Amino acid sequence: MITEPKKRKINPMLLNVILISLLLHVVAIFILGSITIIKYIIPDDAKFEEPPVIEEIEPPKEVKIEIKQQAAPQNQPMNNLRMKQVGNIAISNIDVELPTMEESFTVSSGIGGLGGGSLLGGTKGSLGMGISNVSVFGLKTKAERLLFIIDANREMVTDKKGGLNSYKIIKDEITDMVGNLSAGTLFNVMLYDRSRTMLYKPQLSSAGTEAHQGLVQWVSAINSVDTNIGLEGNRLAKRPQIVTLNDDEEVFPTLRHGWRGNETAFLTQYALEQDVDAIFFITGYHRGFETLRRTPNEREEAEWQRKIAQPSYIKQLAAHNLEKPEMQKRIDAEMAKINKARAAKGEPDRILAQRHGIYSNANELKLPWKTSHPGHRPSFEISDQLVGKYFKKLTDTLYKDKNKTEPSINVVLFLAGDENFNEQSEAQLKDYVRQFSGKYRIIRGLNEIQSARSSKETTN
Repeated sequence: MITEPKKRKINPMLLNVILISLLLHVVAIFILGSITIIKYIIPDDAKFEEPPVIEEIEPPKEVKIEIKQQAAPQNQPMNNLRMKQVGNIAISNIDVELPTMEESFTVSSGIGGLGGGSLLGGTKGSLGMGISNVSVFGLKTKAERLLFIIDANREMVTDKKGGLNSYKIIKDEITDMVGNLSAGTLFNVMLYDRSRTMLYKPQLSSAGTEAHQGLVQWVSAINSVDTNIGLEGNRLAKRPQIVTLNDDEEVFPTLRHGWRGNETAFLTQYALEQDVDAIFFITGYHRGFETLRRTPNEREEAEWQRKIAQPSYIKQLAAHNLEKPEMQKRIDAEMAKINKARAAKGEPDRILAQRHGIYSNANELKLPWKTSHPGHRPSFEISDQLVGKYFKKLTDTLYKDKNKTEPSINVVLFLAGDENFNEQSEAQLKDYVRQFSGKYRIIRGLNEIQSARSSKETTN
């Protein structure tokens, strides 16, 4: 017989322990959950840091300085104080290179009428603030660095050109033009007698009242009386030095020769070496570069020596040389006769184009030789093309390679009323000024030069 197992009763004490344990776990879980929610889910209140304390610094104590005005010296009266114009202060020859802004800085129109869209008005390396309008016997240009070159040779004061009166007009034209230049314009004046020269100042000087008055005084003594003509005997007149392209073996050595064309080329180079914008020649002789002469080579010299060794040449030269003293007496007698007649009319003595040139004097007075000269040493020419290339290289070296504007050269040619100046000579002069972007004008005699003046009406 199978018996049923007896049901076991739960111990009441154990049940109470289980229930209490379960309740404690529930409470613990609730507390821990609340802490977690508060710590990680609910954000803390925003906290602000207290700003740092700024330390107040006491300002420095006020310092009082007493400035006492310096008393003027007792021995200097106030009426001796003078104001000096800034434009008249001589400045040492300082080369100031300014950057070119033509490509990087342009404006819509010229500044102050200086021209065309460029801040520099077309003048490289300069602000162009001293540009002046220039007009010399009707030849006009604009420039801020000017050189006026005046021929002082005896040819400028001959009777047919108006004598000393015409030369005074030339001096007045240049000095008036200098007096009308802007204060910022730099200038110089050069006198020359063939290849001997004198400069008003060692370098370019600022225009102004003082410079103008000094120039008037400086130039007034030149060709003012018939007993002191040109630069003859003037200790300050010297043959200057030219230095550019002195390594050239063809043209440069010939520039110091005494032929007129060579002298023109020499003076042209010397003028270009003055670092200017515009040059004005006022002269009694200019045929452009003409044809430069050179010294003979060995073959040419040998031919000349053979010629002068011929008996016929020697005989004619001897007879001619014997006539020279007689010709000089004829010249002196003719001049005495002329000057006596002029003195009776209250006129000054006649001035010949050459003082001691027996051949030119005899020719000017129309006195024929009984025995002519058998022939002087021939000259040998340099091609015009070679001369043109030389001066192109010269201007490139002095100006273009230094980013400077090449200067214009202008010529006022002063001739006698009936002086011969043929088409070939004028063509050579025209070619000369064209090479240097300049102009020329031919004036004849006293009446024309009086009416040709233009500088007095030029304003800046």
